[in-house]
Amino acid sequence: MPLDPVELTLDLTASRQHLIRCRLRFTPTHQAMELRLPVWTPGSYLQRDYVRQLQNLELLQAGEAVPLVRREPSVWTAQLEHLLPVEVHYAAMATELTVRTCHLDDDHASLALAALALQVNGARWAPHHLQLLLPDGWQPFVPLPFLNGPSEHRWIADSFDQLVDTPVEAGPHRWHGFVVHGVPHRWVCWSAVGGNPDPLLERHPQLLDDVAAVCSACCRLMGEAAPAAPSYLFVLHLLERGFGGLEHDNATVLQYGVEELAKPGGYRRFLQLVGHEYLHQWNVRRLRPAELTPIDYDRPTVVPSLWFAEGVTSYYDQFLPRLAGIGTDAGLLDDLGAEISRYLLTPGRLLGQTLRQSSQEAWVKLYRQDAYSGDNQISYYLKGAVMALVLDLRLRRAGSSLAVVLRELWQTRGRWRRGYSEVDLIDAFGAQLPALRDQLPAWLDGLEDPPLHEALGSVGLVLMPHPDSAPATGLLSAASASGLSAQKVARHSPAEAAGLCVGDELIALDGWRLRKPGDLSQRLQEGHKHTLTIGRHGKLRALTLQPTTPAVKSWSLQVDPGCSAAALALREQWLQVVPC
Repeated sequence: MPLDPVELTLDLTASRQHLIRCRLRFTPTHQAMELRLPVWTPGSYLQRDYVRQLQNLELLQAGEAVPLVRREPSVWTAQLEHLLPVEVHYAAMATELTVRTCHLDDDHASLALAALALQVNGARWAPHHLQLLLPDGWQPFVPLPFLNGPSEHRWIADSFDQLVDTPVEAGPHRWHGFVVHGVPHRWVCWSAVGGNPDPLLERHPQLLDDVAAVCSACCRLMGEAAPAAPSYLFVLHLLERGFGGLEHDNATVLQYGVEELAKPGGYRRFLQLVGHEYLHQWNVRRLRPAELTPIDYDRPTVVPSLWFAEGVTSYYDQFLPRLAGIGTDAGLLDDLGAEISRYLLTPGRLLGQTLRQSSQEAWVKLYRQDAYSGDNQISYYLKGAVMALVLDLRLRRAGSSLAVVLRELWQTRGRWRRGYSEVDLIDAFGAQLPALRDQLPAWLDGLEDPPLHEALGSVGLVLMPHPDSAPATGLLSAASASGLSAQKVARHSPAEAAGLCVGDELIALDGWRLRKPGDLSQRLQEGHKHTLTIGRHGKLRALTLQPTTPAVKSWSLQVDPGCSAAALALREQWLQVVPC
C-alpha cells in the first residue's frame, strides 16, 4: 500500500528572531513512534549535531500532548494509543551562514533541510510535502516540483532523502534563467555586501553565458548530451569574504567573497567553483561511493574513496573554464601550479597521513583544522587532485585518460545509482592500464608523493621552486591584541627546536622590541643564534632561535622549452581535456 505523505511546514516570518517555526504532520504506521534529526548533511563530512539549534519540541495527537522520550541526543520515541494523525511542533535557531547550515534574517533565508526535517520511522521512502510561510515581498527558490502550483508555496519530494537534498533560498531576490542543452536553469544571487542586488552580474555582464558554457563543458567531459538533472538551481551568496559550495542532485549553493573576486584570476576561480559543484551532479551525487548508498543520516560513515569523489572533481574544475572556451592555457597552468605548490608546502603529506587515511578520517580531521593540522594531515581534495593529475597523465601516455575512466564508471554505475567500492575504482583504472592495479593501491597507502615530477615531465612541464627572502624558522607570526604572537610552529623546524609553542607572545629578538611580523624577519640571520624573548602563561622566557637556509616559499609550473616533440604533442592532447 502507498504510504501517506509527511508534511513539513516552515514558518520564516520570525526573521528578526532568526527563528524557524516548524510543524510536521503525518499519519503514523506504528504505535511505537520514533523521530530522528540528521546529525550531518551529505557532501559535508562532519557531524554538525543540528539538534543544538532545536527547541520546544512537542507531539500532539487529537489535540492532546503525547510524551516524547529522548533516547539519543537527536532521537525521540513516543508510545501512541492509536494511529490517528499527529502533529510535531518545534523551532530552530538559524544564525549560521554557511552552505550546510541555516541562516534567517531580514534579508533572506538559506536553509539546509537536514537541520530541520525530522525523519519518521517507516516513512523514509514516503512522499514528503514542503510548505513555506514567508515574509511579505519574499519569493522562494526550491528545486522541487510544485504540489499545486507556484502560488501556494508547496512542493513535493518523493522521499525523505530528496527532501533533505533540497536547499531552500528565500528573500526579495531577482533571478535569471538560462538553458543548457534543453534543460532549464535558474540563477539567484543574494548579496551581503549591499548596493546592487547582484553586483557580480553587474561587474561581469557575460556571467550567465559563462556559467552556461561551464555547464556545457561538464556535459562534454562526461560524454553526455545534456545535464543529469531535469532542471537546475544555482544559489550564490556573495559575501565580503568566503569560499565554498555544497552539491545537490538538482542544485548547488555557492559562497564567494568580493575580496577574492577582485584578485587577479578571481573570476576564473569563481567559475571553477561553479564547475566543481555542477560536475558533482555526476561524480558524487549519482556516481556515489557504496558506503553512501543509502546514506545513514544518524552517524559518520567511513568512506575510503573520498579522494576520488572530491579529488577528481577538484582536478577537473581547473580545466572547465578552458574547456568552456573562457580560460587560457596560461591561466590553467597558473592555477595548477598554485595548487601543486600548496600541496608541496604541506608537510603532513609526508609525515602524518596517507591519501586513503585522509578520506577515512574526514569526519574528525579535515573539517576541524588547528594550528598543527598541516604537519599531520593532508586534504583529500588537494592530494586527490594531485593523484588525479598523475593518473590522467599516466593514462594518456598509454592512449587513454582519466576522463575515459570517469565516463566508464558513470555509464556502468552512476547512471543506475549503483555505488562503487574502492575495488571497483582500482578495477576501472586497471582496465585502462594494468600496471595501475598495483601502483594505485601503493600510492593510496604510501606517505611518499606519487610520481608528480615524472608525470609533468611527460608533457614538457617543470616545477620551479621560489625560495623565501628571509632565513627559515618554521615560525608563522600574526598581530594579536598584545602585539605579536606565534600562529604556527612547523614540525622539525628551528622554531620547534627553540621550544616555541602556538600562542606564545613574541616580545623581543636580541633585545629589539617586536610589534609586527616584519620586525622579526628583518633581523634574522642564517645560522646565527638569536635570543628570542617570549611570554607564555604570563611568564617571560628567553629562547635560542637559529634560522637555517631560506626555504621554498612557493612553486610555479612552467613550460620546458627543451621538451621533446612527443611531450609537446601529449601536452596539446592533455589540454583538450576530453578524449579524442
